[in-house]
Amino acid sequence: MKMASVPGISEWRKLPLSLTELCIDTTLRCGQAFRWRKIGDEWHCALQGRIVSLRQDATHLHYKATWPSTEAAAATATKPLSVPSPPGKPSSSSPGVEDDTLALVRSYFNLDHSLPALYATWSSRDANFARRSAAFGGVRILNQDAWEALVAFICSSNNNIARIAGMLARLCARFGPDLGRLSSSSSPTANDADDHDPPFHDLPGPDALAGPEVESALRALGFGYRARYVADAARQVATERPPGWLAGLRNPSSSTPTPPDSSTGDGYKAARDALLALPGVGPKVADCVCLMGLGWAEAVPVDTHVWRIARRDYGFGGGSGGSSSSSSSGKAISKAMYDAVGDHFRAVWGPYAGWAQSVLFTANLRSFAEQAAGGGGRRGTAVARVDGEDREEKKQVVKVEEREDGEDGMVAVASAAAVGRKRKRKMAERESGLKVEEGQETTEVKVVTRILRSSKRRKTST
Repeated sequence: MKMASVPGISEWRKLPLSLTELCIDTTLRCGQAFRWRKIGDEWHCALQGRIVSLRQDATHLHYKATWPSTEAAAATATKPLSVPSPPGKPSSSSPGVEDDTLALVRSYFNLDHSLPALYATWSSRDANFARRSAAFGGVRILNQDAWEALVAFICSSNNNIARIAGMLARLCARFGPDLGRLSSSSSPTANDADDHDPPFHDLPGPDALAGPEVESALRALGFGYRARYVADAARQVATERPPGWLAGLRNPSSSTPTPPDSSTGDGYKAARDALLALPGVGPKVADCVCLMGLGWAEAVPVDTHVWRIARRDYGFGGGSGGSSSSSSSGKAISKAMYDAVGDHFRAVWGPYAGWAQSVLFTANLRSFAEQAAGGGGRRGTAVARVDGEDREEKKQVVKVEEREDGEDGMVAVASAAAVGRKRKRKMAERESGLKVEEGQETTEVKVVTRILRSSKRRKTST
């Protein structure tokens, strides 16, 4: 694609906001959104035809927008992507109209909802939440575009946060509108610019990913078996569903600061069932899209971390889910059990159960272990498991497997870690005489660590 110039950069502006209302260093690293790029103490992301930049201090959220050229803005404005804006706040995609970046930021971070009040409610109902959330104030559910949430969480199957971010970055660079760079300088060479100020690309809409060549292109970008799911989902949304179908699944009352304490849940269930009909969408992916892309705050995605929390802290599955060694590694829970976990958390935490779940989910990530211990946390790239679903999405079981990935930044498609896992698998087979299951991609070998541990114990005892 032709490189876009960046003619318009707004001044930094600030929004009064405490860290208990929103902590971007936690919220943008906890497995909700995967396209934000941290440079120094600032966060940047291509959203609605501009590059949004954020930084935060104890009392304010600072924001600005970097606008692309008119040509790039026009290309972005034609794609069927938008983060819902509050009524009366139309979206803009060029600096020629009113800058609605404040409205976009408020909508994207769901700032109409008082987070300290919600924390107080959840803590009064649940002593475990009160204890574990103490070091994790400001974790807020994002109000993302539903298509972005769908693509991202299809990619989350058997994956980690850093690798999902890399996959989406490659997808956007290949198919998405080019919004230019943060720097307006044209002096560096192209190679130097790519190294030090890489271009930002917005997420392509379903129309751009519905072509027959997309699956093979995504496989070449390292998507593996997920390439078919993304391409098929794009084709169905773009050509087989009525216009506006995905947006029509949105919770119509999602912008209401205080929903009623009781609800039939029929709208959420209908949206979830509709998503389950798409390729690559199982219960967890559907719940993630409902929660983070469609405004259904009661949706509770149950992945390996949430299942561990349910076992360790709430007695599901016989308890004893405090560590990976004692969790039900590689085992599947029934659909009934999956639903029971969500129903339990909805009964405990109320209509914002999905928001409360995200706090405990974040506290359970290895990348936040220091923060959970009261040390303030690490400010870096989070790498953690976000999914353990069975790849056979239509089965009536949900696989909740334990595989702790490294914490050393972006994981390449063919990484040294993958080679190490292959060696461990071969060692397990050699020592135990059992066949260790291998995933569909050579870079995603599932290692049954319990076989290694048991074989080592037997070896030691003899």
